[in-house]
Amino acid sequence: ALHTSHTFLFTPSLAKKIVTMCSEIPSGTQAYMSLYPEQSTDSSLRLGNVVPDFTAETTHGPMKSFHEWKKGKWAILFSHPADFTPVCTTEIGRLALKYDQLAAMDVLVATLSVDPVKSHEEWLRDVVAHCENKIEIKFPIIGDADRKISVAYGMLDAGTSDAQSLPLTIRCVFIINPENKLMLSLNYPACVGRNMDEIVRCVKALKLSYGKSIATPANWPNNHETVLVDGKHSSDFKGSVFLLPTVSKEDADKHYPGYLTCDVPSKQEYLRLVKAEEVGGDAPTEKKGFLQSILGY
Repeated sequence: ALHTSHTFLFTPSLAKKIVTMCSEIPSGTQAYMSLYPEQSTDSSLRLGNVVPDFTAETTHGPMKSFHEWKKGKWAILFSHPADFTPVCTTEIGRLALKYDQLAAMDVLVATLSVDPVKSHEEWLRDVVAHCENKIEIKFPIIGDADRKISVAYGMLDAGTSDAQSLPLTIRCVFIINPENKLMLSLNYPACVGRNMDEIVRCVKALKLSYGKSIATPANWPNNHETVLVDGKHSSDFKGSVFLLPTVSKEDADKHYPGYLTCDVPSKQEYLRLVKAEEVGGDAPTEKKGFLQSILGY
C-alpha cells in the first residue's frame, strides 16, 4: 500500500521548476556516485570507474583519444566477437536501426572487435545486405587488431588470448557517462545476441537517474500498474520511479513535494515513488500517450 507524503497540485509550471532543480539535489546523484570508486585496486574495470582512454583506427578514420571523441557526452562502446559471423551481423544491423534514436538522446556509439579496419569495411557490405531494413552504418567500428583495448576493458585475458586459435572478444556493452565513468556493463556469450531495445531502455534509465536523482524499478517503464493512494486504487503511478536512497527527506520534500512512500511492514520509508511526469516531459493528457512520448516508444 502507498500513502501520500504530501498533498499538492501538479501543474506544468511546477514540472518545469522540478526539472530545473533536480540536478541540484545535494544528496542525489553526486552523493550516490561517490559510493562507487573511480579506480579499482586490481586493474579490473568496475562500475563507477573511469574507463581507459585509447587511440584507435576506425571505419571513420583515426580516433586519437576515446575520451576526447566522447567529451562531455554519454557513449556506448559495443564489442562483437568477430566479423563475418552470423550473430554479429544481425547485431550491428539492429544497432544501426537504433542509432538515430540514440543520437537524438545525444548518445554516441562506437563498436569494436579484434579484426582490422579493412575487414570491418568489407564485412559491413554483408551487414547492410542482410538487414531487412534499409540501413546505414553511421557509427565508427574500431579495429583492435593488437587487442590492447579489449584487454584494457576486460573483454580478453592477455595471458590466454595469444594461445587461442580464435581469440574472440565477448559481447560487451559499456555505457559511459559524460565524466567517462562506467555506468553499466553487459556481458553476453558469443552464442547469444543482444536485445537493442533493452540497451536503449538502459540508456534512458541511466540518463534519467543521472539528471534527476532517481532509480528505475524492475520492468520500468511497465511498473506499478496500480497503487493505493489514500485507500483507493490509482493508475497515476504507472511508469513511476524511486528516489535514490541517498536523497534526504529534506531534499525529497523540497524537490519532489508529491512523492509517495510505500507503507511496508518494516515501516521504513525507503520506497519513495515519484510520478513519471515529475522527472521530465509534459503533463500527460492520456497515460499511454505520455509514456510513449517520454520514453520514445
